[in-house]
Amino acid sequence: MTESAAPPQDSVGGEPVGRPVGHAGTRVDVTERPAWSLGAGGAAGVIALSALLVLGGVGLVVAAAAELGSPGVLITAGIVLFLVGIFLPTGVAVVNPGETLVVQFFGRYLGTVRRTGLVATVPFSTRRRVSVRVRNFETSELKVNDADGNPINIAAIVVWQVADTAKASFAVEDYDDFVVVQSESALRHVAMSHPYDDADAGEESLRGATELVSAEIAAEVAERVVVAGVEVIEARISNLAYAPEIAQAMLQRQQAGAIIAARSRIVEGAVSMVEDALSRLEADDIVTLDDERRATMVSNLLVVLCGDSRVTPVVNTGSLYR
Repeated sequence: MTESAAPPQDSVGGEPVGRPVGHAGTRVDVTERPAWSLGAGGAAGVIALSALLVLGGVGLVVAAAAELGSPGVLITAGIVLFLVGIFLPTGVAVVNPGETLVVQFFGRYLGTVRRTGLVATVPFSTRRRVSVRVRNFETSELKVNDADGNPINIAAIVVWQVADTAKASFAVEDYDDFVVVQSESALRHVAMSHPYDDADAGEESLRGATELVSAEIAAEVAERVVVAGVEVIEARISNLAYAPEIAQAMLQRQQAGAIIAARSRIVEGAVSMVEDALSRLEADDIVTLDDERRATMVSNLLVVLCGDSRVTPVVNTGSLYR
């Protein structure tokens, strides 16, 4: 584990001026590495050896009390064996599946134990449990302005896990809180980069390109939290809506757009039907119409086909031209 030196300072008029952006002090630069450890068999052997040392130490003290040899030497040897037997198992621990042990010895990072079960590592070391299980959380509902300036409410679910236990333990103060804050910051930035709806050519909207926007959120969150040794598995938008103050106006706009689209389809179908009717009449030589009567028939048919209300027909019993 090393620490990077502070960046140089600029000077204005001979006076040093700190850089406004970047690291102004030292930064922890550490990468995970495996720690020395023994498996279940080795750990069991350490426990057995510890028990033998404790018994041997007690035996020597008893022998010294019975004056079977030099009392001072026996007592000293017995105390040493007893203490070694007591402190030797301090390196034994149980590691559950999905957990790791970050091992430190008097403040120095020795490595990470990823094997599970009963393990033995360096005695007198301190160990911190770091979970590498997959986690997920939902960001708080953020109120942001989209690319068009419309206020929207948006939230996302982020799925992540710890990839580098050393960075997660030493590079940031609290990696859980770090991931939450950076995820909300990335979500806000992505939401401000896209319109909610009605994107221009070459743009993607938040509502129309959910998969693409989710991928952008995941990529940006991953870039922000890599310093904490965290990897992002996926990110998904969980809530997306206009803010309440403009929701009604936007609903009316969407309804107007739907009405226009429906009207366009109706007119397109009516024109096609009128065209077919006139073609059939002329092809079968049922009736011959001049331009004026053709225009009248087209007008009447369009009124019938495109009108909202029910049409009441008028029967003409006289001549077509009266």
